[in-house]
Amino acid sequence: MLTFETVAVVVRDEKKAMKFWKDKIGLRVVTSWPHWVTVAPRGSNVRLHLCPDSRPEKGNTGFLFSTKDIVREEKRLRSNGVKITQPIKKEDWGTIFWFADPDGNEFQVIQDE
Repeated sequence: MLTFETVAVVVRDEKKAMKFWKDKIGLRVVTSWPHWVTVAPRGSNVRLHLCPDSRPEKGNTGFLFSTKDIVREEKRLRSNGVKITQPIKKEDWGTIFWFADPDGNEFQVIQDE
């Protein structure tokens, strides 16, 4: 089962944006790494990814889903005919794969740790 994880918001300066969302809006800072700053309201499981202004990656929607079992989820999507554009890959920050809708929009899935 997929759960909504993050929605990307393009910003000019992620540190200034983080300060705005924290100090002015009252959201909590969930993560603060280079190119991965996320904020969220208290009690919310969905976060805003404050994505520094850059050229958009072709097809990347900026939407990130999470799942408890990434291997089972990738298998389920494949069996449903979903195009997996980047297979499961273990990164320093998590395990992830990408899939595309029929229009070529890409979405990411990360395993809950």
